[in-house]
Amino acid sequence: MQTSPTLGFIGLGVMGGPMCLNVVAKHPAPVIAFDLNEVALNEVAEAGARRASSIADLAASADVILLSLPGGKQVEAVCLGEGGIASAGRPGLIVVDLSTTAVAEARAIAARLAEAGIQFVDAPVARTRQAAQAGTLSIMVGAAPDLFAKVEPLLRYMGSDVTHCGGTGGGQVVKLINNALLFEHVAALAEMMVVAERAGVAPATLLEAVSKGSGDSFALRNHGLKAMLPREFPERSFPSEYVLKDLGYAIDLAKSCGVEPKMSTTAQSYYRAAVEAGFGPRYFPSIIELLDRSGS
Repeated sequence: MQTSPTLGFIGLGVMGGPMCLNVVAKHPAPVIAFDLNEVALNEVAEAGARRASSIADLAASADVILLSLPGGKQVEAVCLGEGGIASAGRPGLIVVDLSTTAVAEARAIAARLAEAGIQFVDAPVARTRQAAQAGTLSIMVGAAPDLFAKVEPLLRYMGSDVTHCGGTGGGQVVKLINNALLFEHVAALAEMMVVAERAGVAPATLLEAVSKGSGDSFALRNHGLKAMLPREFPERSFPSEYVLKDLGYAIDLAKSCGVEPKMSTTAQSYYRAAVEAGFGPRYFPSIIELLDRSGS
């Protein structure tokens, strides 16, 4: 791979758009972008990215392709579908998937791309849209050591913390566990905030006191204080529908390892109820309103 490879970026959504903008601003060589959303594509083009007319057009020109897509089905379609990366990319191309997928999906896609001489890295991201805008994401990477060394400098355009988690699929293993722990904690926090208020303790007082004790956490300081306490749930933030997708991946992973994930399954039931009650598109800490309303 040359010192400054030509980069492609596919998927300019809530996280992908700001990640791509960071790549365009920091990478010294051309960046080619593609998305079905013209508004999102125009934004990165105005920042300096070159517009691709199709996935095949992008794949034929790029040395490294970054993907930020909703899930495994979309990653598979972009990589292996008609007019996709496998058919249009050159041998030696590297695909870096920033999406969250099932571990088995990541490993299967990597194997199929390898047949075409294309290397695959799973590099799912964590933290918020604000972190994506600031370039301070946490990125968990599954790749062979030599391949990780090639892509790490590119990932640091978008992330302040880049962790090599082992071979192919290792990044997804760590990301799914990270997400499951967060979703479980937010559900537990929502329960206890409702309990505290009904028992006569103001939620603000609860969070202030707990933040000084052993119950303190990232979830409390970020989701509890910033969203659940003021009941402010910003648009274009991670919704309960996506929580169910990621929890499903985590539950499948646990079962494949011979572990019955009771905590994740309980949290899943809460978020499923939220989706069924019409909270699906809303920022996932809004689960507290469902619990408050239902008396659960």
